[in-house]
Amino acid sequence: MVRWPAAAAAADYGRERPALSLGIHLDLGEWAHRNGRWQTVYEVVTTADADAVAAEVARQLAQFRRLVGRDPTHVDSHQHVHLTEPVRGVVFEAAGPLGVPVRGCTPEVRYRGDFYGQTGKGEPYPQAITVDAIVGILAALPPGTTELGCHPGVGDDFDSVYRRERAAEVAALCDPRVRSAVTGHGVHLRPFPAPRP
Repeated sequence: MVRWPAAAAAADYGRERPALSLGIHLDLGEWAHRNGRWQTVYEVVTTADADAVAAEVARQLAQFRRLVGRDPTHVDSHQHVHLTEPVRGVVFEAAGPLGVPVRGCTPEVRYRGDFYGQTGKGEPYPQAITVDAIVGILAALPPGTTELGCHPGVGDDFDSVYRRERAAEVAALCDPRVRSAVTGHGVHLRPFPAPRP
């Protein structure tokens, strides 16, 4: 998320580890389910305006390149807004020349987003981010490439609708039983391929 203050530190971390895949998480806004309906927390551009979305996507890609010094290895968006039109078309047009996967849209890379500690309405769902949950996901993976969405993090000094769940994800992902499941199920962890030159 190149719009936020921590982007520079994340880019520094990535530049020091050139083998690390770094994707762009396009940030066009955030919405929270409150009082029985979705409400805007903030909006960068109106997602119904294809021209505004295209300009913002181009701006964020340029900022990514300035910060990281290379193209992203994959593309997705905050709260999956790239899955609906007109954002989807804009994102495909931007990602196409890079030759990189777009989360949930590139057939060669399946996406699993069920390791997530909230329901579709933002209600707590802690049973989805346990060791048992991730071990179950690993056991059921079909052959091929799968991206497992996760949002681990430490600290409580940031504002996010998913702040509390991040530490629980860290605990589950770092549990030795998860590493054993990766090995036991023959899962090979790998980065996204580098973008086409």
